[in-house]
Amino acid sequence: MLRAVSTDVVETVGRADSVAGEVVLRRRGEVTELIVGGVFVMDTVDVSTEVDLADIALSLHPRPERVLVGGLGLGFTAAAVLADPRVRHVRVAEIAAPLALWAGEGLLPAPGLADERLTVEVADVGSVLGATAGGWDVVLLDVDNGPGFLVRPENTDLYARAGLRSAAAALAPGGVLAIWSSHRAPDLLAELRRSDRGTAREIVRRVHREGREFDYAIYVLTP
Repeated sequence: MLRAVSTDVVETVGRADSVAGEVVLRRRGEVTELIVGGVFVMDTVDVSTEVDLADIALSLHPRPERVLVGGLGLGFTAAAVLADPRVRHVRVAEIAAPLALWAGEGLLPAPGLADERLTVEVADVGSVLGATAGGWDVVLLDVDNGPGFLVRPENTDLYARAGLRSAAAALAPGGVLAIWSSHRAPDLLAELRRSDRGTAREIVRRVHREGREFDYAIYVLTP
C-alpha cells in the first residue's frame, strides 16, 4: 500500500530483525505504519481492501470453517476473518517473527486478535500450502504489495504457476483462493485462469489517498 505523507512526529512502537529483514512498527499521529526489510508494507490510513480480501472470499463460500491467511501485516485481514461467526479456525502464516510476537502482545492496531480461534505461526506460507493439501476452505494471500511490488524476492514463486497450483491444491473441495494486490496484475490473472481448479476473476477497488486515486485488486479463484 502506498505511504501516506504526514508531518506528525514518528513514534517507534517496535523494531526487530527477522528473516525478512528489519521489521519496524511505528505511529505517525493516529496512523500506524509497517516497514519490513526497508519496504513500506502498509499503514492504517485505509485498510478497506485488506478487509475486502477476507469479506469477498468468505462471501463466496457457504461454510468457510477453516481459513489460512498468508501474511499478518497489521492484522486487519485476520480480524475480518474472525468477525465471521461461521469461521472455526484461522491460521496465519507470517514469516516475520516480530509481527507474530507483537500480535500476541496486543501491539498491532487491528481489533479482535486475541480470539481463541486464531493461531499465528512463524512460517513461510508457501511451505504451509505445500504441507496442507486439501486442508482449507479459504486461502487468503496478502504477503506482498502484489506480484509487482514484492516485500521479499523469494515470494516471486508464490505468483508463478507452481506456487498458484500449490495454493489451489491446498483448498478443500469447494474452496476459495483470494490474493491481494496494490496494483492490477494481468499476468497473475492470466495464470489463475489456466487453473483447472475453478474460475478466476479480478475485483478492482478504487481507493482515495492524499488526494489521489489508486486501483487495488483482489484476484479470486472459485469452484
